[in-house]
Amino acid sequence: MGARFKLGRPTAEARVLRNAPTVHEVLLWRHLQGRRLNGLKFSRQMPIAGYKADFVCRAAKLVVELDGSQHADAIPYDEARTRAIERAGYRVIRFWNNDLTSNMTGVLEMIADAALRGERAPTPYPLPHAGGEDSGPTGPDTGTADA
Repeated sequence: MGARFKLGRPTAEARVLRNAPTVHEVLLWRHLQGRRLNGLKFSRQMPIAGYKADFVCRAAKLVVELDGSQHADAIPYDEARTRAIERAGYRVIRFWNNDLTSNMTGVLEMIADAALRGERAPTPYPLPHAGGEDSGPTGPDTGTADA
């Protein structure tokens, strides 16, 4: 019967890319799949804004891109791609492939931090009393966190 809606998304191409990942995509996917990174659910090669994003955490509206040496010659294309994905409501973070091999722990920490920062919007603390004046923190649990 086919799909109910044709969204014009490049899902067939994304499927091909998922079935033929690069070595570096496999390395990172081992740490992201199955909610292994702080319980965050990631998907691979997802169509967004007419492009295929390497890794996507939909809940955090975060796209993780891996760039190899070929991206050094494609800076204008990558910038346009990033702007399109950001217009679709996602934040994009990029890593060079050699970042994965030389500092996987640091890359994973940066991904988790970016996902968690985007997941939680800052919430104001209630005023310490109903008078409407903010007299500042009244105890150790009421102060604001450093940004």
